[in-house]
Amino acid sequence: MLIEKPRPSATVGFLTVVEHEEAGWLGGYLVLNQRGRPVEFQCTAPVKPNRAQEILYGPTLRPFMYGERIGSTLINKSTTKPQLIITDVAPVLSVRDSVEMPICLVDTASTDDCENPSGSAREAGMPRLDSPHDAQPVEPKLVLFSLGANQLGLETQYSEDQQTITRRWEEMQLVLDLAEPFERIHQALAEAHQEA
Repeated sequence: MLIEKPRPSATVGFLTVVEHEEAGWLGGYLVLNQRGRPVEFQCTAPVKPNRAQEILYGPTLRPFMYGERIGSTLINKSTTKPQLIITDVAPVLSVRDSVEMPICLVDTASTDDCENPSGSAREAGMPRLDSPHDAQPVEPKLVLFSLGANQLGLETQYSEDQQTITRRWEEMQLVLDLAEPFERIHQALAEAHQEA
């Protein structure tokens, strides 16, 4: 769905996957202009891995389904090519293997933790960019950096994307809370699921 005609170099994509217990995995992709207005929104029908996929893919199932299957489908279906893509779910980072645009993970939990000290955002599966104390490093391994007030992570194999992301952010003169658009996507996916 095309919403507003963008300036060619002033858009950012927000890509997420939501796991719905009954329906399956739903992907949502929102492209915003530099003012935070929607340019395009795409979503998938629910996808459920079958038992054979769960067994054969093992711990690589989510990166495959979230990134390579759901994420790349949404990005390729889009008519808008953003300057960068942000996700709030770590397995989506695997889409970087199949797209030219840089993709990074935003720490949505740190904002939620300030508002909700009980930590329910972490319990709900929101990503944590720093490693918990006395635990194994978070997979995938991330390079962390800040962009404005946003804490971001990149897969180490794509750490060179940090310079590109920072340069494009400055060129677009963005002043966005990069966690906020995911609330819009989650609400839009819930609405689309109810209508289906």
